[in-house]
Amino acid sequence: MTQQNHLEKNALGKVYLVGAGPGAVDLITVRGAKLLAQADIVFYDALVDTQMLALCPQAEKIAVGKRCGKLSSAQHFINKRLVDAAHKFQVIVRLKGGDPMLFGRADEEIQALKDNGIAVEVVPGVTAALAGAASLQQSLTLRGVSRSVAFVTLAQAAEGDQSKQAQQTVALQPMNNPCADTLVYYMGRKDATKIAQQLIDNGANLVNCIHNPNTPVHILEAVSTPRERQWSSTLGELATGKADQWFDSHLPALIMVGEALRNETSQTKTTNSQSSSPKIDDRLQNTQILANGTGRI
Repeated sequence: MTQQNHLEKNALGKVYLVGAGPGAVDLITVRGAKLLAQADIVFYDALVDTQMLALCPQAEKIAVGKRCGKLSSAQHFINKRLVDAAHKFQVIVRLKGGDPMLFGRADEEIQALKDNGIAVEVVPGVTAALAGAASLQQSLTLRGVSRSVAFVTLAQAAEGDQSKQAQQTVALQPMNNPCADTLVYYMGRKDATKIAQQLIDNGANLVNCIHNPNTPVHILEAVSTPRERQWSSTLGELATGKADQWFDSHLPALIMVGEALRNETSQTKTTNSQSSSPKIDDRLQNTQILANGTGRI
């Protein structure tokens, strides 16, 4: 064996943190799909549609997802799996729901890889908030109404999955709602009523907070997928618990708040993709994206 071949054989692989998008299989980026087609091993999140794994038939596939209240993979264990994989494989894909850099703990994975001298690249994805705006066909910003947007989560890592310093920080600094014109809450189902009441209270007590009981609210579950459901009303209705029985605990939920999202009616309404929403053209989901990007079959 030549020296060059020996070096190539022992070279560490490269890890790609790839955004899978908001849910629909065909909303992954072309770059992300190409990397799946080249991957030797894929570590995928719980919210990744398993149909997307058809894009990487050649790869070993390992589920490392985390869902609130369910048995999950600890973050330090995921970090170790990625490091170990880079010693065995050349192309490693960490497939993360939405965009890797938003509420995905990508910083911890990137740091663990860099600490071990492993090359890493991030491939962005469509985050759920943008898919939600597309589904509603309403912009998150609106001239003269909304010029600031905040993506928020009140979810915290499980106690055993946090460092001692992180646990102390959480204990000393409670989560607060920001004062942006449009707010989008990720993983907010269990706190929905409290979120609404706090926004109403802040709107009454703080000069720069504009939210009130009549501010529009849209809740979207399983956004961009055929299972998508919508609940549209106001902060006042949400604060009284009107959506509590509507939520499906098995589906990821997105809560969107702001005057930019006001539609033709302020009355509470619910929809789902099977009934009143436009029919989704899923033909692309049944096609195969070629690794060289020349087309699809």
